[in-house]
Amino acid sequence: MRHLLDTRTLSRDDALLILDTAEDMAATQQREMKKLPTLRGKSVVNLFFEDSTRTRISFEAAAKRLSADVINFSAKGSSVSKGESLKDTAQTLQAIGADGVIIRHPASGAASRLASSGWIEAGVLNAGDGMHEHPTQALLDAFTMRRRLHGAASRGKGLDGVSVVIIGDIAHSRVARSNLWLLIALGAQVSLVAPETLLPFGVRDWPVSIYHSLDEALRVENPDVVMMLRIQTERMHAAFFPNEREYARNWGFDDRRLQTLSERAIVMHPGPMNRGLEISSGAADSPRSTVLEQVANGVSVRMACLYLLLSGERTEG
Repeated sequence: MRHLLDTRTLSRDDALLILDTAEDMAATQQREMKKLPTLRGKSVVNLFFEDSTRTRISFEAAAKRLSADVINFSAKGSSVSKGESLKDTAQTLQAIGADGVIIRHPASGAASRLASSGWIEAGVLNAGDGMHEHPTQALLDAFTMRRRLHGAASRGKGLDGVSVVIIGDIAHSRVARSNLWLLIALGAQVSLVAPETLLPFGVRDWPVSIYHSLDEALRVENPDVVMMLRIQTERMHAAFFPNEREYARNWGFDDRRLQTLSERAIVMHPGPMNRGLEISSGAADSPRSTVLEQVANGVSVRMACLYLLLSGERTEG
């Protein structure tokens, strides 16, 4: 792989390669010595134009466990806040010899722009661009699903026939978009549940089932995976959103809904959670919840992505 910019163009074979490589990485993290020499001498830049402590720390841990040198670049307090453009920043990174750039940016398409611009030779990994995509979140979610549903026999397997219901603020969620395309590539059946105002434009052209009623979706789809999304109040106006009490009653995953799930079903959330709004504490802390596993698995998946992008000679693709 040359870059990892989205899941919409990621083939099933490439997705399985990343997931299987992440299994190898996860195995190394059970050792007393977790660090690998794989990317020694490589420089990885965390280029974050948006705040994200969880994602940045996860990528930093992944790069350091592969022995890469990590440079953390925050747009706040930098030359960017003084008017420096993405091009100028990229050329600075090129001049210091960055091998990989992990970019998080509020503008959709920023990662693709950086990768295709010719400003920089480094491999580019999208850590979230606007309301577009967040591919490593989708990959760690798929990795977590595969491990929970297939157990030790997960290597080489997709998610064929698995029913996934994604609930909440679909309109503003790059996590939902990345999960949707990756899950479909891996053979899953995806349903979206949200009030009409929180569904994105054109969603009825997507290969998904759409529900406004969470209870109906749970009854009809009998999901193997329930994925809750964070309500992104920072990206919406009040007109999009019913009041919190109404939202929690109609679209919150509470203890009652938890009891309706099949025996093998799991509950996911990309975090951070708004307890009592999107998800009850009972559901978030239940044995079915994978929230903490998702965080732990994120390091292994991001190690796999960095390894595949930066080890050896990178080729176009």
